[in-house]
Parts: sequence; C-alpha cells; structure tokens
Amino acid sequence: MTSDMTAQPEPRLTTLSNGFRVVSEAMPGLKSAAVGIWVQAGGRHERADENGIAHFLEHMAFKGTARRSTLQIAEAIEDVGGYINAYTSREVTAYYARVLEDDVTLAVDVIADILRNPVFDPAEIEVERGVILQEIGQALDTPDDVVFDWLQEKAFGGQALGRTILGPAERVRSFARGDFFDFVQTHYNPQKMVLAAAGAVDHDALVQLAEGLFGDMAARPAANVDQAEFTCGEARVIKPLEQVHFTLALPGQGYRDEGVYTGQVYATALGGGMSSRLFQEIREKRGLCYSIFAQAGSWEETGLLTIYAGTSSSEIGELVDITLQELRRSAEDMSEDEIARARAQMKSGLLMGLESPSSRAERLARLVGIWDRVPPLEETLSRIDGVTTDAVRAYAEEICTKGQAATAVYGPADAAPCLADMREHLAA
Repeated sequence: MTSDMTAQPEPRLTTLSNGFRVVSEAMPGLKSAAVGIWVQAGGRHERADENGIAHFLEHMAFKGTARRSTLQIAEAIEDVGGYINAYTSREVTAYYARVLEDDVTLAVDVIADILRNPVFDPAEIEVERGVILQEIGQALDTPDDVVFDWLQEKAFGGQALGRTILGPAERVRSFARGDFFDFVQTHYNPQKMVLAAAGAVDHDALVQLAEGLFGDMAARPAANVDQAEFTCGEARVIKPLEQVHFTLALPGQGYRDEGVYTGQVYATALGGGMSSRLFQEIREKRGLCYSIFAQAGSWEETGLLTIYAGTSSSEIGELVDITLQELRRSAEDMSEDEIARARAQMKSGLLMGLESPSSRAERLARLVGIWDRVPPLEETLSRIDGVTTDAVRAYAEEICTKGQAATAVYGPADAAPCLADMREHLAA
C-alpha cells in the first residue's frame, strides 16, 4: 500500500494495494465520530433497464446479511446510541454512521457487513419494493421535488445523467434478486470505494480495519460511463395546483473545470440568499413569489445552473420575464459588492460545515473521489477568493449568448412562456 505521512489533525489518506482508499481527519475535543463508505456507483452508472437499482440496492443493504438480520443491523448501532443511514445520488451511494469514539470499530464492521455480505432475501425484496413504490408516489405528490426530476430529464435528454434516481415504478416492480448481485459485482469495486471518517478517529486503526474487511477484494476494471451532454428540452405538466412550479436550467461546469467556482459564485449572487438579485427583485420588490433561488450543481464532466420559483398562474409570465432580464443584466452590471458577498457566503458555508464531523467526512470522501487527494482548505478558499467580478460577468454573458436552456413547469402553467421564447430572450 501507499500512504502519506501527514500528522493529525490534518487529513490523512491511505490507499490499500487493491485501490481501496481510507481518508480521515481527527477533530480534537470530540467524543464522537462520523464514518462511512462512499461508493462511486450511483444513478448515472445504471443501464436504462437498471434505472432505479442503485437506490433499491441502498435500501436492501439494511435488509439482512449472512451475519446479521435486519433487526440486528439496526440494534447493533442503536444499542450504543448511534445511528446509521444511507443515500443514493447520481454519482455516489453512501453508507454512513455516527457513533461514539469507542464504537467506531463496530460501525465500520456493520457497514462492511452490509456491503460485502448482503443476502438479498426475496421476501425482503418484496417488502422494500413496496416501500420504494410508496417513495416514488410521495415524490410525485411533492411538486417542488418532482419538477426537478423533470428538469434533469430535459437537461440531459435520453442520457443516464438525466434519469431519475428512484427510477420509474414499472422498472422497480421488475427487479429480481440476481439484478442486485449483478450491479454489486459490476460497480462495487475496491478502487471505487472510499472509507471516510472524521471526529474522534485514529487513522492507523481505520487502515488496519479496512485491510481486514476490504483488503481481500479483487480490483476489477471500472465500467464505462457515458459522457453527458446538455440538451435543450421542455416539460410542461398542467395540473390544478395552488402554484405554478417553475424551473430553468442552464449549462454549468464539471467539478474539475477551472471555472467551477465562478459558476458557484454567480449562482450565489444571482439567487443564493435573501440579498441576491432574484430574491430582491422578484420577491421583495414585486411580491411575485414566496420562494425563489438559484443554485449550481456539478458532476464529473458537466453541471447545471438551476433556478426555481413558485408563483401563481396569473404572475408566472411576469416572473419568468424578470428572471430572464436579471440573467441578461447580470452580464453587464454584476457589482463588486455582490461578488464579495457571494464569496463570503460560500466561504462561511464551507467553514461552518466543517464544524460537523458528518459534513467533514462527506467532504473528505467527495474530494478523494474527485482528486484522489484532499486539497488543503486554504487552496479551496483561495480559489473562491480568486473569482473576480469580470469573470462572473463573462460567465453570465456566455450562458446568455449561447441561449441553451431547459425548463420544467408544473401546475396551472398555461400562461408560462415556452422554452423557445425564453431561449430567444436570453440570447437577445
């Protein structure tokens, strides 16, 4: 294996001979720790006929192993006062726990057990299938959730990155026991797994644990992932709701792109808080909505700048028009003060998040997954500080000039402008 020699409390990273990585950061004064395994296998790694299986698999991990029943998995962690959970995103599935210092070994053992020894009991599959179908139904009944799924589908039409994480109900109904084993065999490879921990942790002890629990896994070639390409599409679902839920997506940068921090600063200045342009102009000055925001998201090779607002059917036209005006105007007069405030918001959000061991462990896993190292915090802060007003204005000008956009609207949206009109307005 290869290992750095950085002393605590700086992050330490060790790579086992099979490619499995262990990263940790001690936080002096804490009596608890966050620990988990992040697997680089999410929704975008599924074939079209597998859509939803990564999320289904995450559920099944807690439904019994060769060593523990479903109840014993829960009791093992809760008997010591901890908690255990998991989530699936488009690029990652994470299994994590929060426990006291003396129970870190137990937590790692339980997580290793559910990853390496699942039984995928057919009866449990049927139980969890019903749970996930209820989850899909709940998402469909939550307009400001489902509209983002439709937006993602239109932004990356016909591509894995555009498919929903939950998957369609008809696909979820079709999965059989062998499908779970196949997905694990294909994607749960040691070189795609990161054991991350923060808080009251001992790195050398974690490495020893990982060696015993994961060191025998054979490294296998990673499955190919299709590169995503932004598409301009429109979803319009008319339904007699109280509000029109409006979303707009513009192309963004991948997380290794040099301009990714420019896009994040721009999104924050545009709609990241109460002082942002969209909030002030559309909610505070005109009262056209209760909720409006902009955010930037990134994946390996691409990203999205996303805007959301909820408003009445009579005001959707004006809201969209002003939103597009602000996008155009930001390329001309985004001010130094706005950019400085956005940079401060980003830095404070990052630093405040590091006070939580759970957030810190997740950040470590994400950084190692992206860079195979943990860039110093000062490097990240410096990149945020390096975003200039000119760079933000140029970024705004570029996305407007291209006129590329995707949109999804849900509710009494008959009066909402069509995508062709919005694209023309952007590029004018």
